[in-house]
Amino acid sequence: MLPTTGDRKQHVTSRRNTLLGVTFAIGAAVLLSGCGAGDAKPSTPTSTRPPLAEDVPRSYNPCKDVPQSVLDSEKLGMQSLANSDGSGGVMWRGCAWVRSSSYGVSIRTTNLTIDLIRSRNFAEATEFTIGGRRAISTRQFDGPFIKEACTVDVEMKGGSLEFNMTNPKSTKTGKLDSCQMARDLAEKVVPSLPATS
Repeated sequence: MLPTTGDRKQHVTSRRNTLLGVTFAIGAAVLLSGCGAGDAKPSTPTSTRPPLAEDVPRSYNPCKDVPQSVLDSEKLGMQSLANSDGSGGVMWRGCAWVRSSSYGVSIRTTNLTIDLIRSRNFAEATEFTIGGRRAISTRQFDGPFIKEACTVDVEMKGGSLEFNMTNPKSTKTGKLDSCQMARDLAEKVVPSLPATS
């Protein structure tokens, strides 16, 4: 028997919810295992780390300022708030989006600078520039999904703009490298940052 329109809609909604759940589960694991939360052991003594700003950069609001043209070109939908606070005063402010049957990404400002992220010695840390700004990509998740997740941070005054990409192998884009995908998305978004930020 062929599925009804209602069955197909329910299946699509179920897949979107599952992808969103996977995105946030991996994101939460990254948060707990990575940037200053949970029981993660710092790889660099705290006294030698660069100072942490008291707040995230406020000159850019990812929930409102990411260009709609970028979201449309990437077919990103289902925006949800993705604010979080880690231990030691680390903060993230922004939103998350999902591309149906593909990847999920949170785009957030954080008070973690490029130097602070580098000092944590995450796997596959790679430094580059986007639009004249320093940037770094890292694999911050140690579990079996390490290759499915990647974080790209782009320098801002007092922190960075962070792209936390989750690209499960089971999706249409699962064979693509999540770090390259995050970098490509950052290349599209960074020109919308205020020049003074």
